[in-house]
Amino acid sequence: MAGAETTMKTYRLAMIPGDGIGVEVTGAAMQILEATAARHGFALAPQWFDWSCAHYIATGAMMPSDGIETLRGFDAIYLGAVGWPESVPDNVSLHGLLLPIRKAFDQYANIRPHRLLPGVEGPLRAQGFDILCIRENTEGEYSGAGGRVHQGRRNEVAVETAIFTRNGVERILRFAFDQARQRRGHVTSVTKSNAQKFSMVFWDEVTREVAADYPDVTVAHMHIDAMAARMVMAPESLDVVVASNLFGDILTDLGAAIQGGLGFAASANICPDGSGPSMFEPVHGSAPDIAGRGIANPIAAIWSAALMLDHLGVAEAARAILTAIEATTAKGIGTVPGRDATDKITAQIRAELETLP
Repeated sequence: MAGAETTMKTYRLAMIPGDGIGVEVTGAAMQILEATAARHGFALAPQWFDWSCAHYIATGAMMPSDGIETLRGFDAIYLGAVGWPESVPDNVSLHGLLLPIRKAFDQYANIRPHRLLPGVEGPLRAQGFDILCIRENTEGEYSGAGGRVHQGRRNEVAVETAIFTRNGVERILRFAFDQARQRRGHVTSVTKSNAQKFSMVFWDEVTREVAADYPDVTVAHMHIDAMAARMVMAPESLDVVVASNLFGDILTDLGAAIQGGLGFAASANICPDGSGPSMFEPVHGSAPDIAGRGIANPIAAIWSAALMLDHLGVAEAARAILTAIEATTAKGIGTVPGRDATDKITAQIRAELETLP
């Protein structure tokens, strides 16, 4: 209709650069997000928050007391990195920002893709692997249930209790099976049920129950130690891998290693029912040793931004970013840690975006 105006979709983003290289790679990711938005017909409304270890030193808290309510109204949360152990213990920074956000918004599915980008030489001879790790993200071994008594005495006791609920286990397994349906149709469920005869046997039982509802998806059960070996010896044999909070945490760092390092490790913390915002972050940490030197690899951060766009429903834009990343690494840029400046890698990815139809 003549004179009609097209309303451009705008996504509200909570940007938390955090600490160290988090600030640098978040800036790089934002450049790519803005360039992508301009090409694909949507808008971004970022709001920046300085919640970090520096914020803790200044205020005594990683984020304000109303931080969770502040974040609730955003479409997505983007986190750069958290941690500055010289000034703030890691357990303080983790439990003061990252974990509260995951739990408050029921971001129970942590997604981490593991595959070699073109031009990247991983430590293995395997080249063709494409693994999607699904980690339970809100309970299990990281539930925070436990305590210490008689501290500092010879009879001191520390108890850390892993919490596994039927609802929590079933929903992460269903999420994994749903992901497998969109990929190659295979799930590997990882436990240690030969040694942990209650929680992990329970996980195996629920896996079998859920699998009955997915006759089109094949399922394998594997112990965590065997899975660690499989990821090194035959990563190409894996499709979707699902595991508890602790086991998933360990396996995804192994996944990052075989894909060339933490500079390529993207992740998404998903609230599948949309009742709260999901959060996206590279998993490389704040890297105090290289912070401020301008050599941090922004690819994990930019890949995480692509995961965010895919979650928000602009899948074509997400694919464009990943295509631009692949074209960049295929030219040897960003493939060797510390060789290429953050700005150079970012500029090349942006240039590759401009060449796409």
